[in-house]
Amino acid sequence: MQSWILWMIVAAVLGTAELMTATFDLLLLAVAALAAAGIGATGLGIGFQVVAFATTAAAMITLVRPVARRHLTGHPGIRTGVAALVGREAVVLAACDRDAGRVRIGGEEWSARSYDPDLHIPAGTRVDVFAIEGATALVHPQEEPWPN
Repeated sequence: MQSWILWMIVAAVLGTAELMTATFDLLLLAVAALAAAGIGATGLGIGFQVVAFATTAAAMITLVRPVARRHLTGHPGIRTGVAALVGREAVVLAACDRDAGRVRIGGEEWSARSYDPDLHIPAGTRVDVFAIEGATALVHPQEEPWPN
C-alpha cells in the first residue's frame, strides 16, 4: 500500500476522532496528516513525509490553535438585558436614598436606591447606574450632592 494512502487513513481517523471530542486539536493533526499525504503523493520518501507532518503540526499548533481557542472561549463584547444598563446615565425622577427612589434610564422608569447609603439624591439630578439588583437600579450622582 502506498504511504500517502496511509496518511489519508490517519487524517480520516483523526478527523473522526475530532468530531467525537470537539477539542479542535485533533483537527490540526488531521491537517498535518493531509500535508504528509500530499508529500507522499508526489513520490517523495517517508522521511520527507514525516518532516512535512511534524512541521505542519508544529505550525498549526503554535499559530492556529491560540487564535482558535480565543475565538471558541471568548465572550462576546455585547451586553444585553439589565447588564447593558450598568454604566448608563439616568435622571432621578423621585428623590433617591438608601430605601427608595425612581429614575429614568433610556426612556424607562426604574425603581432605584442610592449606591452610597448615606447619600440623598434629589429629583432632577443626573446619575450613573452602578449596578442592578433585581428590578432596582443602584445609582450614584455624577456630581456630589450635599449631605442630607
